[in-house]
Amino acid sequence: MDQYIMSSSPHVRSRETTARIMRDVIIALLPATAFGVYIFGLNALWTVIAGTASAVLAEAAIQLLMHKKVTVRDGSAAVTGLLLALNLPPSVPIFIPVIGSVFAITIVKQAFGGLGHNFINPALAARAFLLASWPSLMTAWIIPGADAVSSATPLGALKMGEPLARYSDMFFGTVGGCIGETSALALIIGGLYLIARRVIDPRIPVVYIGTVALFTWIAGPSGLFTGDALYHILGGGLMLGAFFMATDYTTSPMSGAGKALFAAGCGVLTSVIRLWGGYPEGVSYSILLMNLTVPLIDKAFVPRRFGGAVK
Repeated sequence: MDQYIMSSSPHVRSRETTARIMRDVIIALLPATAFGVYIFGLNALWTVIAGTASAVLAEAAIQLLMHKKVTVRDGSAAVTGLLLALNLPPSVPIFIPVIGSVFAITIVKQAFGGLGHNFINPALAARAFLLASWPSLMTAWIIPGADAVSSATPLGALKMGEPLARYSDMFFGTVGGCIGETSALALIIGGLYLIARRVIDPRIPVVYIGTVALFTWIAGPSGLFTGDALYHILGGGLMLGAFFMATDYTTSPMSGAGKALFAAGCGVLTSVIRLWGGYPEGVSYSILLMNLTVPLIDKAFVPRRFGGAVK
């Protein structure tokens, strides 16, 4: 009888740990981070350092104050700070990533119980807070290069009817935008790495990007099926959001069908905000709004249980 051991669930375990997953996410973000620093210069580097370090220090400080175990070694705080920094314009002053990271960790993450208990993505919530608090600083874009000339982002140019960026510039990243969102190539490399490592479910980025492509193509400026889907895919923060933030374990559904519905909702909201909203980009707010629906989606797609008593 010793061979039969009774224990509570889970009965199927994985060798994956939080630290290993977060390390993979950081590795996947390195191409976009390195390219952003290369193309935008030292201020982008200081923004990345300040955002990441502030998140780690804020988590350690709040856990010490609350007499909780300090868990900064799991890498989750570093990922939050890095993602926030990559979602910021390269020209922001240093206090912006510092305040944003402290807000993300203390208010959005730790105030609700820490890792696994936050109901919205901490980095995106911090970005929305910073955008509402310092809108002029958070929308000051520059053209990559030595002169650092102020410019609109590709989506901003589309919204204002200005000359559009070339597909090649958006693909490689020589356009204005946030530090980590300009190079679609760097983000695709990182996203494929996460998929290969089975860190993220490919259904979320594929459905998210596919929905944006389909919606923006159908709802074109000159009638049905006249939209420029490729421009919307390459421009803005769609790649960064689809691969690295919509796939967050805590704030995305658990079932496969739920993930697909969640991603489709993100895609529709992103398209609606981009096409008819006053703001040229819609990724951050779309993911945050869909984060709020995750409990309902999980409830709607509860897997069928076998072996239980009939009510």
